[in-house]
Amino acid sequence: MSAAEIHPDVEATAERIASMEVRGAAAIAEAAAAGLATQAEHSSADSPEAFRRELRAAARRLVDTRPTAVSLPNAVRFVFERTDGDSVAELRRSTRDGAAALRAQLDTAQDDLGAIGANRLRDGDTVLTHCHSTDALACIEAAREQGKSLSAIVKETRPRKQGHITARQLREAGVPVTLIVDGAAGRYLDDADHVLVGADSITADGSVVNKIGTRSLAVNARERDTPIVVAAQTLKLDPATLSGHTVDIEHRAEAEVISDDDREAIGEIDVANPAFDVTPPRYVDAIVTERGQFPPESIVMLTRELFGEGPVRPWEQR
Repeated sequence: MSAAEIHPDVEATAERIASMEVRGAAAIAEAAAAGLATQAEHSSADSPEAFRRELRAAARRLVDTRPTAVSLPNAVRFVFERTDGDSVAELRRSTRDGAAALRAQLDTAQDDLGAIGANRLRDGDTVLTHCHSTDALACIEAAREQGKSLSAIVKETRPRKQGHITARQLREAGVPVTLIVDGAAGRYLDDADHVLVGADSITADGSVVNKIGTRSLAVNARERDTPIVVAAQTLKLDPATLSGHTVDIEHRAEAEVISDDDREAIGEIDVANPAFDVTPPRYVDAIVTERGQFPPESIVMLTRELFGEGPVRPWEQR
């Protein structure tokens, strides 16, 4: 394998992330770290410089798959910060160790987050969810372990219907579920005690980047005084926004929205399929992380504590 060649398993990982076969910020982060470990393990580089070039190429391939999924570049940063050594063998070992350290952190972060988020839920509460978030589910599961009885109203979340995953997993956890179409959320907000969502990323000012439809749900929830809680591991904080970087909203394939037959029947039209929207902090009551819960306006302090004043992008070096 040449210095610039990306291992086939890394290519396969990138394709699984891009196609959303691997979904959820923690799963994406773990897959990216494992991909770097795979690249390191199979590297045939004959010098530390060649090894680093090869690892950067693999990192760029992974990072480019999901531009809005901030957990992905954060995971790559985590591993690169621990990749060190004066020989290929040392670099290989430290890269593998960095990926393992991230995996260990992810294993505990979600449980810690869930325990904190569960404290916001009371016995008998009804939670309304949007899309699918393992962090949000961790809060519900922890509340159930505390003996609290909960029910859920689950938006199906078109066009990919990730809400079906949430509905199935909640049902398996013993939570009564009512599945609704996205447009019915306003009708059912009056029956909900909390709106609980995840996040793809959170900007330095506390804005929440999440599945398209989150913003309108949050606006409706605020109008009805229904608290909206965002469950998000610190891996989802976007350090790039500390320096004024704007959020790049991913647009996905038209085929997720309309079939070829429907397009032919309708005629020539434009189809927009943004994957995410941005919810301003004024519509969010709390952001729950494994470090505690925060008002969105104070999340900038946590971002600075974890990432400093601005991000590094080691994969961009050539």
